[in-house]
Amino acid sequence: MVDDLAPQRFLHSFRARLPHWLGFNSPVVPVVRLTGVIGFSTPLKPGLTLSSIARSLDRAFSMKKARAVALAINSPGGSAAQSHLIYTRIRSLADEKKIPVIAFVEDVGASGGYMIACAADEIVCDPSSIVGSIGVVGGAFGFHKLIEKLGIERRLYTSGERKAMLDPFLPEKPEDVERLKAIQREIHDSFIALVKERRGDKLDSRESALFSGEYWTGSRARELGLVDGIGELRGILRERYGDKVKIPLIEARGLFGRRPPGLGAGGLDALWDRSSLVEDAVSTLEARALWSRYGL
Repeated sequence: MVDDLAPQRFLHSFRARLPHWLGFNSPVVPVVRLTGVIGFSTPLKPGLTLSSIARSLDRAFSMKKARAVALAINSPGGSAAQSHLIYTRIRSLADEKKIPVIAFVEDVGASGGYMIACAADEIVCDPSSIVGSIGVVGGAFGFHKLIEKLGIERRLYTSGERKAMLDPFLPEKPEDVERLKAIQREIHDSFIALVKERRGDKLDSRESALFSGEYWTGSRARELGLVDGIGELRGILRERYGDKVKIPLIEARGLFGRRPPGLGAGGLDALWDRSSLVEDAVSTLEARALWSRYGL
């Protein structure tokens, strides 16, 4: 009978006898960078979404000899749905591959950024990192008085009494605001349940502001149980897996090694599309507003 596994066993045995400096026996911890505002995406300025990082996550968790997967997180949050989709994909891959996940928060791991960090089995941050903001926020502008002064008549045709709810060119209605807040409370409750499930008894239950939307420095976040330790990616991984640990950065690649659209390649057509430029400018302002909430 032919032993189909014989070549694999021979290769494994051969590599085991090679000098350590060749690197064949070095542990591997692939790194996936999760940076930027979550869900704010335009043709010229792709945001952090599941579709933009799914390939990187799949590659990281499928890497041979991976001892763990590291997430380098630097995000002020954004879309609640995209945050949860990314969180779910990370947990699904970790459970499927039986590989531990370590999240490293850089400048900010707040709101949706912290939700993604909770997908890890361990969260590490810098003493000066901003962590927390477990809450839900929404905002808009009201232009109805402005268009009156300009002599502009608003014409809107809908089917459905709530279809034009919170239209920025119409006066605000209290019942519409309450409806929005009810949705926010529902999302907030789900966020709280997720954090409690993942962090468990590590959380300081004496801190009443834990789920108020407040945020803290990394040092204080550790005291509150929001993170597990203080440190930086390379140092922690070398300390845990040895000086020879390989830490490859995993980036999604398209055909012929190029970045696929949605990860930074806009193309000439997009550059000259005026609507894309306007949309990108608005998205940039919204993203800037999110970062500025944390003094960045």
